[in-house]
Amino acid sequence: MRLANYKTNNPVFSGFFWDDPKTSDQKMTVTGIFLKSMICILIIAGITAYIWKLSEGGTSVKWFTLGGMLSAIVISVVISVRKHWAFFLVPLYTIAKGCFLGGFSAYAHNNFPELPYQAIGVTIVTFFVMLILYQTRIIVVTKKLKAVIITAAASIFVVYFIAFILSFFGIKSFIWGTSWLAIVFNCIAAIVASFSLLLDFDYIEKYKNRAPKSKEWLATWGLLATLIWLYVEILRFMQKLAIRF
Repeated sequence: MRLANYKTNNPVFSGFFWDDPKTSDQKMTVTGIFLKSMICILIIAGITAYIWKLSEGGTSVKWFTLGGMLSAIVISVVISVRKHWAFFLVPLYTIAKGCFLGGFSAYAHNNFPELPYQAIGVTIVTFFVMLILYQTRIIVVTKKLKAVIITAAASIFVVYFIAFILSFFGIKSFIWGTSWLAIVFNCIAAIVASFSLLLDFDYIEKYKNRAPKSKEWLATWGLLATLIWLYVEILRFMQKLAIRF
């Protein structure tokens, strides 16, 4: 199968999830996706703030980070094979990501109090900039562009996976350090994550008012995954710059 035939690097937007023979009178809408996404983001923000408070009180939040990350991965896999469970798995995914981001952001918040807020601001600005670029067709999502973004994203995830495996053998990958190579890697990852939003916008536009209403949960899951990835890369990038300088 040619790489260019893939629609997006986000698995929730692949054809597998949309080729549903069932019909429904209610269709997926942009408003529905927006409302679900905002509710999930507010839940994530609330959990993150609570974990920050625990961290400031001296409680170790390491297990929130690890537990949230692993839980989110497991839930994502289940959603991938049981897409009709998305309506209750996506809220669980939201809670898991809230725990992960809470623990992940706590370190930066404790050592660089302003960084998480700045990273959130940059993420929001990036989201709207990419949305404007997409809506005005300044950037057109072509098959070639999709292939480039998918290839770049897949390569980044492979690097992260290898680094994760190596960590079990006591080998620290360059991506966790503050070298210029690590900083450039984070910068590239953040750029790829931002361009992945274009693919999400494109797929939502194609299937709005066409896909069943239940697919809004899958679309919400996809947007959350991309936004969280973008935020994490931005925060890591800013944190490394703060440490280095």
